Parts: sequence; structure tokens; C-alpha cells
Amino acid sequence: MQMNDAKLYQMNPRERFSNRVEDYVKYRPSYPSEAIDRLLDGLNEEGLIAADIGAGTGISSRLLGDRGIRVLAIEPNPSMRLAAASHPFVEFRQGSAEKTELPNESMDLVTCFQSFHWFAPEPTLQEFWRILKPKGRLAVVWNDRDREDEFTRNYTHLVQVASDRHPAESCLQAISPLENSSLFSGVRSSCFSYRQSLDEVGLIGRAMSVSYIPKTGAKAERFITGLKELYAQFCDERGLIDLVYKTNVYLA
Repeated sequence: MQMNDAKLYQMNPRERFSNRVEDYVKYRPSYPSEAIDRLLDGLNEEGLIAADIGAGTGISSRLLGDRGIRVLAIEPNPSMRLAAASHPFVEFRQGSAEKTELPNESMDLVTCFQSFHWFAPEPTLQEFWRILKPKGRLAVVWNDRDREDEFTRNYTHLVQVASDRHPAESCLQAISPLENSSLFSGVRSSCFSYRQSLDEVGLIGRAMSVSYIPKTGAKAERFITGLKELYAQFCDERGLIDLVYKTNVYLA
């Protein structure tokens, strides 16, 4: 099987970030507050319990926790769980999208931030349907790089070359399994703009938090050189560049 023919959930998604944890903690982007507002819109936040699936180091889990929501952060990778900062409303648990180990009809909200494309769609959606309350909500969120921004477009090109155009580069909006599912209805979407300001070290760290970017060897060296040249071309008087994202929120 060629890499571009492989399904992302067949490419070791549970372990592939183990050697990226430090960069992930430091340099992964957050999400705009408007996106959190949108996925909570119409829900009674008092007493709300959410499962954040593929929670990583808890970026999204803590954003929900900051709203006073009790969050069960489900993450299969022990290195990611151990690196997560604590939060009074967030509890990390081992589990996967396909097997969360949560009780039937126990969740008001299930969220997937930057993770849904790594899951096997059919068993995952069956599991989400099982753990959600009858009137529960599923939210799938991606920060997609905004190719309309010149710097972000050039950064994306470097990533695609360095990763041999890894299939994840074209699958970050793999929402069709949800849209076509008989288990969920009324899929609706919203889009918000988000900017991540980084210095040169942060830009390289952000790039190296991507699991399919090489960390060593000639290709990695060329990639880092390209990042440095791009940074020098676009950085502002503060020594910063902005990666620009379109944060897409899908609700069902």
C-alpha cells in the first residue's frame, strides 16, 4: 500500500505523536473563543459534561474547562497525557475514539479538535452515538491553514514538500463520514479566523509538532533552512510572523 493510498487511521495515529510532545505543548495553536461559543451555543452549560476525544495535551479540553464544563479528556497516547497541564475541570483518561470506555448516554457533548481525521470513521461514529445523551451534540473542529494568506501559503508549500505531500495535508476536512452518517443529522458548519504569532524558534517548533514532518536528515535540514528564509522574508518589526488559520466548526 502506497502512503497516499493509506487511510490515516491505518498510519499508527495513537503513537505517532510520541516524539513530538515537547513541540506540541509549546507551539500548537489554540482556538478562537468564537469557535467555543459556537459549539456551546444553545446548550445549558451548567452541569454540562463533555468528552474531548483525541485530546492530545489538552489544549481544547482546557478551553472547555475554562467555561466551567466538566471535561473527560480521552487520549490514547501516554506521553501526551503526561505532558498535559492540569485543570480543575479536566480529567484525562486513557481511551480511543473507537473505544472510549465511557458509559452509554453519559455525555452532553463530544468534541474532536484536530483529531477526527485520524479515527476510523464507522466505529468512531457508532461509539460517539453510544456515549451521547439522546439530545447530545457532536462537535468536530479543525484549524485549517489559510492559503489566502501569503506567508501561510508559503509555509504550507514547505510542509507539503518536506512531508512528500502526506495524505493528512488533504484530509484535514475529512467531514464526509459525519455528513453521510445515518446516526447523526443536521450537520451545520461555521468558520472563524485565527492567527498564531510566532518568532523564528516558535515557527520551527510549530512545524516540528506535525507528526509527518521529518526530524532528522537532509530533508529536515532543507525544511528548516526554508523556514528560516521564509521567516526572514516576512517577520515584522517585533520579530514575529502570523500563521493564519480558518477554524472550521461542524456540529451535529
